[in-house]
Amino acid sequence: MSTLLQVRGLRKSFGQRHLLDIAEINIEQSRAYVLTGMNGSGKSTLLRILSGLESAQTDEIKYLDNATTFSPYPRHLRNDIVYVHQHPVMFSGTVAENIAYGLRLRKAENIEKQAALAMCWAGILHLSDHDARHLSGGEKQRVALARAKVLEPRLLLLDEPTANLDGEAREQVIALIPTLTQAGSSVVVVCHDRELIALPDMHRLKLRDGKLELRTTAA
Repeated sequence: MSTLLQVRGLRKSFGQRHLLDIAEINIEQSRAYVLTGMNGSGKSTLLRILSGLESAQTDEIKYLDNATTFSPYPRHLRNDIVYVHQHPVMFSGTVAENIAYGLRLRKAENIEKQAALAMCWAGILHLSDHDARHLSGGEKQRVALARAKVLEPRLLLLDEPTANLDGEAREQVIALIPTLTQAGSSVVVVCHDRELIALPDMHRLKLRDGKLELRTTAA
């Protein structure tokens, strides 16, 4: 596997509290990782740093073997790295309009077709004309995943995608994760969901005392 993103010497502090002191992060192309750790260990903060939503000190950053930076956060990273919040915000309008939002910002072609394919992938085509703000938690999470996937990110960062979901809604979200790497994206998922952690070919990263440990691949 080729390396997609490599970050060395990543440090993050809040006042006198040193939250992260990570020697190295290596994210390979088309690979899925689950990021675990105690509450407050900095998992969500790390995702926000990787997506350019939060600042941090770094010694070296390489993206596709080319030197880059997180500050300022370059446009090519903003296009290629997409972050999905644990509680995704639905924009005013229909599900279809939500899915197409990023494509319209990028002035993409065949927007309606791409949005329809993304909705089919997420199993929400039947909701295309529904007000996105009035969906269930599981439906909103699948809209958020489709809204991210339609942009064809090289790296997708998911923060607790199955939190507060149960039953069929949770199973539907978990089933979508492997299809993302099959489509060529790398995925980093913050979660405590044992079933998601145990997905085949899922590599485990654990945050402990500000350090990042690579665990064995889940069976």
